[in-house]
Amino acid sequence: MLRVDLPRHVYVHVPFCARRCSYCDFSIAVRRTVPVNDYVAAVRAELGLRFQGVARDEWVVDTLYFGGGTPSKLGAGGVSRLLGALRETLTLARDAEVTLEANPEDITREAVTAWREAGVTRLSIGAQSFDDAVLTWMHRTHDAAAIAGAVDAARSGGLDDFSLDLIFALPEQLNRDWETDIGRAIALEPSHLSLYGLTIEPRTPLGRGHQRGELIEAPDERYEREFLLSHQALASAGFDHYEVSNFARPGHRARHNSSYWTGVAYAGLGPSAHEFDGSVRRWNVEPFVEWARLVAEGRDPVGGSERLDEGNRASERIYLGLRTSAGLAADPAELAHASTWIEAGWATLKPGDRLVLTPRGWLRMDALAAALTLVRSH
Repeated sequence: MLRVDLPRHVYVHVPFCARRCSYCDFSIAVRRTVPVNDYVAAVRAELGLRFQGVARDEWVVDTLYFGGGTPSKLGAGGVSRLLGALRETLTLARDAEVTLEANPEDITREAVTAWREAGVTRLSIGAQSFDDAVLTWMHRTHDAAAIAGAVDAARSGGLDDFSLDLIFALPEQLNRDWETDIGRAIALEPSHLSLYGLTIEPRTPLGRGHQRGELIEAPDERYEREFLLSHQALASAGFDHYEVSNFARPGHRARHNSSYWTGVAYAGLGPSAHEFDGSVRRWNVEPFVEWARLVAEGRDPVGGSERLDEGNRASERIYLGLRTSAGLAADPAELAHASTWIEAGWATLKPGDRLVLTPRGWLRMDALAAALTLVRSH
């Protein structure tokens, strides 16, 4: 018998990387040799702690996402062993979406075949740019040629469903041609693209360079120009801009990420992983060594938690609704407040009083989300 209290979406954080990218502020563990067996054993132990007494036929999962870090660093056999450990506690639905984040240099036909046979249905490839000078500046471990090679390997290994990640709005001194990058991405015919504007975080190499005055963030005008160029080029190529940072061909939206935007429950495993049960959000400790030690000692590796009150819930519903092409179900007071946005062409009103932002509106989304939160709280 299925249990309705178990989350149908699971995120697993795989922290290992060959080196830290210049912009990265994520929880990673740089390792020359990845401790695959230790990591899989720790995930198995965390599952036992978190879901003690759950029988695998009670817990059916619709989406499973391996993020990082660089999950592909586990290799062909490591990913298979990790999926095997998870299947000891949960059951993947017949049509489950299983996504593996992968760097181009890790993607070979043999690895993809093994991943697919283990249950992976989709790859998220960290391309970031097609400019070799930019990739070097980012401290990436691949060059532009490796991206096309990875796509060929994915297809020959039997995985046609893949996403490409790209970063836009880079510092001016790099002279990066964003239009060329978008064109090269489209030419590879991915089923999905995720595009992220560069954020310079204080604790990163870029952040320290920025503090020393060695680089200047892209101005808002160029951020807007590149974002709108992306929308136009990808819409013309048949992609649906279904969330502020995500584009998909018909039938290929990222189901796991979409679950976050609809506010449903999800589980999180691994160092720094977050999870949400509908009321409480919690997150694990960040360092890999500390997380592994805690679970080995039979202790919950939780690093913190927060219970959402009604105000928090309302704020999140507004923000998450405005992020997507489905929009926000707005009440009369909210629609009245948003009327100037509709007049400016930053939002449209769809059937069912759904307020949907246009691409220009997405660029100003934070201001409307804050304003509508105040309206809803009165």
